[in-house]
Amino acid sequence: MCSMKKICWPYFDPEFDNLPERIYGPTCRVCIDNETLEDCTIVKVDSVNKQGLLLEVVQVLTDVNLTITKSYISSDAGWFMDVFHVKDEHGNKLTDQKVINYIQKALSTSTGTPDSAKAYTNNNPTLFSPTNPTDHTTIEMTGTDRPGLFSEISAALAALHCNIVEAHAWSHNARLACVAQISDQSTDHNPRRLATIEDHLITVLRATTALSPCGKEPNNGQQEVKTIGLLGSGDHNYVHQGTMSTNVERRLHQLMLSVRDFDGPNDGHESSPRTPLGLYSEVEGRKTVVWIESCEEKGYSMVSIECKDRRKLMFDTVCTLTDMQYVIFHASASGQDGYAFQEYFIRHIDGDALCTQSEKERVIKCLEAAIERRVSEGIRLELCADDRIGLLSDITRVLRENGLVVVRADVATQGEKSINAFYVRDISGNEVVDMDIVESMKRELMGSNPIYVQVKNDTRIRPSSPERSSPLSNFGDMLKSQLERLSNNFAKIK
Repeated sequence: MCSMKKICWPYFDPEFDNLPERIYGPTCRVCIDNETLEDCTIVKVDSVNKQGLLLEVVQVLTDVNLTITKSYISSDAGWFMDVFHVKDEHGNKLTDQKVINYIQKALSTSTGTPDSAKAYTNNNPTLFSPTNPTDHTTIEMTGTDRPGLFSEISAALAALHCNIVEAHAWSHNARLACVAQISDQSTDHNPRRLATIEDHLITVLRATTALSPCGKEPNNGQQEVKTIGLLGSGDHNYVHQGTMSTNVERRLHQLMLSVRDFDGPNDGHESSPRTPLGLYSEVEGRKTVVWIESCEEKGYSMVSIECKDRRKLMFDTVCTLTDMQYVIFHASASGQDGYAFQEYFIRHIDGDALCTQSEKERVIKCLEAAIERRVSEGIRLELCADDRIGLLSDITRVLRENGLVVVRADVATQGEKSINAFYVRDISGNEVVDMDIVESMKRELMGSNPIYVQVKNDTRIRPSSPERSSPLSNFGDMLKSQLERLSNNFAKIK
């Protein structure tokens, strides 16, 4: 009788993977405090640090329409500790328990948004959330802007019988970036159909690069329009078809950065005086001051920002620094009298501080552009209508015929309805639009297929300029406060 061979397998303790957490504690602690302050909610995050974590945290908070009124961040020695004071979109403390649960789950995991939270992110116009993602094609467009370009893009898609399910567009410094999702049944199985759509959109974008009356091409660095297909190739003016896997607003920042909107249409002119400390810019009544100083004893570069306060400001600045490959080690942000004050202590991802004046000026210009891209003063039009192919084309055509230029657009589909929001200026770029023109446009839109319009004038009186000294603490005071917070955290460990 043959004896059976005994087979031995190595033993793996199922608790081994959890050993570091059992020794050092959880890799991420999230605390949401509604008791300490009367007027806002405190969100505390203590976590093992990684590159881009601050942006992920800020993105989670902005995705549920929270406004960050104050924050303190420290991420030295491999550990990330930050505190955010937040309010909801109505200026109140955060009380919705479902949203609180979403924030805790989203911040506690690095693998993406929890399924239980999708009901909240789906209502956010900055995220694509189609019912059947495979039925939609994502298109990214960048190029030199001109009056009516967004309308021409919408008309080109309508002529091809493509329905725009969702779209977001920014215009800044004569540049346009647009990310759109379209539905077209034949796109999934017909590469020629995709090529036709791409060619039409390229033709629309190329019209901007026509020769000037002097016979020369425009000197804005955007003479060529290149495409990036599914295989990926090309350069900064393009139409790209694929699947969006990142936050749309972050993608718009990246697209604007790729077409160098921070250079401006007339970068050769002295529109903003430069000083050894930074760049002063006053554009249409908005004051933005950005400057950079060196902290040689700590090896940091300190970036300071003073500008008009608004929602998502911290997301825009953190997003820009992260995408420019800078690591934020410490930060502080606050607001007073309608102005925001931010300080970031940064190094390049290779560990070096900002060394040259040209590098400092580039960071300053990119931050200034990131702040200005989303500024939304002036006339905001909110439109609602039954969704159909060509709806966006009809709306933007009426806007163009009435001398209104779209500087920012958010288009979404909710069920059978299309919800649109546009920030518009007149053809000269003025924020104050003649309301008679707006009323004429509303009457024209209320035709056989009515499009309901709400008009909001977001222009506000600019508050008096603050003194140059900001309420932000200096480097030593900030580190002292961080150490106090750290010691308080240790005191709670038993």
